[in-house]
Amino acid sequence: MRLSARVDYALRAAAELAAAGAGPTTVGELAKEQDMPPKYLENILLQMRRAGLVRGQRGPEGGYVLARPASEISLADVIRAVDGPLANVRGERPEHVGYRGPAESLQQVWIALRATERSILEEVTLENVASGSLPERVAQLASDPAAWD
Repeated sequence: MRLSARVDYALRAAAELAAAGAGPTTVGELAKEQDMPPKYLENILLQMRRAGLVRGQRGPEGGYVLARPASEISLADVIRAVDGPLANVRGERPEHVGYRGPAESLQQVWIALRATERSILEEVTLENVASGSLPERVAQLASDPAAWD
């Protein structure tokens, strides 16, 4: 699985917002805390706002807050907001890509891969990440030494 810088920044900013609680956090604060370029982050937060994941507040006390509780926003929600579908092949959804002959079963592999990705990314919420308490199944998978190879 390859995650873009855009997804990485979006997830890190969302985790910061989850940890911040109800008060707004400025783009500058988020960028400084996670060592990200503020202008790039601003564009990412605009995409997240369009997707209904964050709200912006204007004024001297302004900034961004999560639009829903952190426990209701999955990592998959954030990824889809900034990068589109979780798994694609050459920009297409796996079910729309056709193969012939010996490569025909690749489509099923890509669909299974997406299902596995989805099962983890939809299970883990921003609250899990911000609090450091990942679901047991995810923590178990990550603790397997073979997962780090």
